[in-house]
Amino acid sequence: MLLDLIIEFEGLRLKSYQDPAGVWTIGYGHTGPDVVEGMVITQPQVYEFLIQDASQCIRQTFEVSPIIKECGANRISAIGDFVYNLGIGNYRSSTLRKRVDVKDWDGAVDEIKKWVHVGKKTLPGLVRRRNSEACLLLMGGGC
Repeated sequence: MLLDLIIEFEGLRLKSYQDPAGVWTIGYGHTGPDVVEGMVITQPQVYEFLIQDASQCIRQTFEVSPIIKECGANRISAIGDFVYNLGIGNYRSSTLRKRVDVKDWDGAVDEIKKWVHVGKKTLPGLVRRRNSEACLLLMGGGC
């Protein structure tokens, strides 16, 4: 389910581009020092990056919010997608994490929906993404 969310909301680009925040990105939202202007990757590389990045996000999420390990795929995927999109640092310092850690799912839904801006601009794609994550949090299962 997490991979489906990432694929749906990140979209596929085989050539590097700058995202709305100016970060060099490739594949399904892969970022990092290995992504540079003019870079081109193959389909097998796309999936290698995707699996590595999604796995890292889940590991980081479990480290920061161990309670998530007890949750079902819906909530793991929702928070994992948030971390994939915005990074573990943003999640770690967020009120969203505080709500998740005490299993306040209604509060978590309210918090996750706030993360729809780049600078002062609201991005419709982020609104759709956060709404999907919020639905998964409410569907719950497991904790």
